[in-house]
Amino acid sequence: MTLVCIGDLVEDVVVWSADATRPGTDNPARIQRTRGGAASNVAVFASSLGTPVRFIGRVGDDPAGETLVRDLITAGVDPKVQRQGRTGTIVILVDATGERTMFPDRAAAAELADVPDEWLSGAAAYHLSAYSLTGPSWPVLRRAAELARADGAILSIDAASVALIDSIGPAKFRALIRTLRPTYLFANGVEADAGSLRDLAGPGTTVVVKNGMEPTEILASGNESATVRPAPADEVLDTTGAGDAFAAAFLSAVLNDAGPVAAVEAGHDLARRVLTQPGAVLNDQGAARD
Repeated sequence: MTLVCIGDLVEDVVVWSADATRPGTDNPARIQRTRGGAASNVAVFASSLGTPVRFIGRVGDDPAGETLVRDLITAGVDPKVQRQGRTGTIVILVDATGERTMFPDRAAAAELADVPDEWLSGAAAYHLSAYSLTGPSWPVLRRAAELARADGAILSIDAASVALIDSIGPAKFRALIRTLRPTYLFANGVEADAGSLRDLAGPGTTVVVKNGMEPTEILASGNESATVRPAPADEVLDTTGAGDAFAAAFLSAVLNDAGPVAAVEAGHDLARRVLTQPGAVLNDQGAARD
């Protein structure tokens, strides 16, 4: 029942302020350093739910990379990590509403390549981050998709960000996704609109579109589409990692034979917990470092 997550492992520097930013002067804030990267977040969240998880990625040959790999081990994840260059960092500015603006420097994470099949094989599910759709990581994702099809495993992809879709181009982005033929494609509403990603729903591929506090769309072939309304969140402090938590709980539920509606409900529940704290962590994970 192993879930293999392929993508970024970076350091998140979360800048959290309750007040509006004033340019050109000091802005009081709380700042935390945490483990970040969409794929590694999914890995840690899924492990917290009892799912066996392997993470595949690249970090720098530096103290930051060593600390991040140790964080994965502590969280119960089996890391298969290349070490070269400089570990990536993402600065995340969180405003008073909990919305975040991200400044990524992926560094070594963007250079994942030449992954051996023994790292990839033997999984019941693969989760890929769209951040790795281009560059040297593309062959790694393509090979994971080949193994998933050969073994009858689940393959999921997270659309990642509107900026990524814009940089690749919506038509090319859809073509790359079609090449991989995922079982599930996760996107938020803005990403789905920017890339016309709902059009990818069809035989073999279910598109799951998250819409914040509005109903999540499950778009499948035939008469299997549905919407699921999330329960309200008591407070929203930081949206960072909520989508990764959703994907982790969804996939963990599917691996335990849940249907799409029940899997979305599980995703909503874990995402709601993440919304109440800074960074892509749960209170009991202990991954935040002031």
